[in-house]
Amino acid sequence: MRVAVITIAAGRERHLARQRASLGSFCAPGRYVVVAMGDGATACCRQACGPEADVIAVDVGLQGLPLAHARNAGALHAIARGAELLVFLDVDCLPGPRLLERYQTAAASAPTSLLCGPVACLPPPGREGYRDEDLEELARPHPARPVPAEDALVHTRDHELFGTLSFAVTAETWRAVGGFCEDYVGYGGEDTDFGQLAARAGVDLCWVGGAWAYHQFHPTQDPPVHHLDDILRNAATFHRRWGWWPMIGWLKAFTELGLTDGLEPAEQWRLGQAGRSPTPP
Repeated sequence: MRVAVITIAAGRERHLARQRASLGSFCAPGRYVVVAMGDGATACCRQACGPEADVIAVDVGLQGLPLAHARNAGALHAIARGAELLVFLDVDCLPGPRLLERYQTAAASAPTSLLCGPVACLPPPGREGYRDEDLEELARPHPARPVPAEDALVHTRDHELFGTLSFAVTAETWRAVGGFCEDYVGYGGEDTDFGQLAARAGVDLCWVGGAWAYHQFHPTQDPPVHHLDDILRNAATFHRRWGWWPMIGWLKAFTELGLTDGLEPAEQWRLGQAGRSPTPP
């Protein structure tokens, strides 16, 4: 099965270079597609990941990084060059030694599933950075995601658990889902929307034991106030499309901080009360 690893990047050159090194050490794919977002990002990405990667560029508009559009562009590029399995890996994530092997095995037995590997979070790196042989010992599993047994495939219809840190899909299933909705710009919402598109297409989620990815440390905010405008805009887009609110924990926190006061009263109440329809249309 011809495999392409797809990464989207903007301003995380050190993380990208470290990801490229781990791919070379553990599980070099047939094709490595890096989608550079914004002016100047292409040259930085080429320098970070070397001449063997396919670096393509997408423009950035005024509203923020086009995460959905960038992933779609990477997928189209990979499929046009013969990729049969698309492995999406966040720029902050390092592949575990069996990531591609396990995704390929899962795709062979569950070709119409949306494949998700477990993700573990790394502490801040030491002076010499992360060493591949230390990743498993250092990392702690993501608290909000399943951790199946190492060689297990666990099928589920709980599409709200889908995330974009690490996942894989066959080219055929990608076409069936239709890619990411490009109405989302900036941070948040496009991943939950993609999960719902998969559910609507009859594509189940399959958690792939052993397909570990290790999330490199970077500072974060909780709630992510620096992404406030993106999250509010994308949450409203999601609500219009599906009839319920995503990212509800962040929306509640923003409401408690008084940051949603500009919304219409009815919408603000729904955010504060976590109102949602029990079955999305």
